[in-house]
Amino acid sequence: MLDIAIWSLLLGMVTGLLAGLFGIGGGLVIVPVLIFLFTEKEFPAHVTMIMAIATSLAAIIITALASVYAHHRLGSVRWYKVIRLAPGIMAGAGLGAWVANRIPAEQLRLIFISFLIYVGIEMARAKPLKTGNTEYTRLIDGVVSCIIGLISALVGIGGGTLTVPYLVHSHFPMRNAVAVAGACGLPIAIGGTFSYALLGLQVTNLPEGSLGYVYLPAFSGIALGSLFTAPLGAKLANKLPAKQLKRYFSLLIFAIAISLIRH
Repeated sequence: MLDIAIWSLLLGMVTGLLAGLFGIGGGLVIVPVLIFLFTEKEFPAHVTMIMAIATSLAAIIITALASVYAHHRLGSVRWYKVIRLAPGIMAGAGLGAWVANRIPAEQLRLIFISFLIYVGIEMARAKPLKTGNTEYTRLIDGVVSCIIGLISALVGIGGGTLTVPYLVHSHFPMRNAVAVAGACGLPIAIGGTFSYALLGLQVTNLPEGSLGYVYLPAFSGIALGSLFTAPLGAKLANKLPAKQLKRYFSLLIFAIAISLIRH
């Protein structure tokens, strides 16, 4: 248990840096690394994938709180939009956890790999998002937010890769879209974590240190490590060529996807 906590602390430091650099919650890296760690520690094969996703979402609660605070201080968060999207996001996250608990582990793995490839392609293209000029209705917001929550909970992410394009396609400038998406990561993470923890309470023979499907030693290490490095990543983002770095990161995403396919 101790060595997983140490590796998780290092993982948290890396993902915190990536979150600051690219504005992502880190789940795309957290989940595959946890899969490898849990497999190495011989966790039951049928729960390895779902525990990695649940633990990733739990860690994102901490990073999302830090992100919300930072964006709020800058005055970038449009809270009325967060309040409008949050109920659908939480409902979708709960539904996503329920679906993940119902489908075979192999199908869940394939869903995650497919999402990795999609994000890798989008980052490699580094194509600027087109800003729209019409705000969507409450009904559209409700449907889309539910879908965002569902997908995010299925793959263990904070949803920024989905929420930001949706907001920009409406009338939000990129600065505000990123801030709102960061704030929306909190209800995704809370809704998903609570649901995975609750669903996992019914499962026997989970590893010691588990709260449902959430593995607490890994969660603690990732959360602590990310708090140290996220501010550094944000500072570096203003000094380094973001577009070129995104292309390099896309190569890492593809490498992770290939590794999971071969795993």
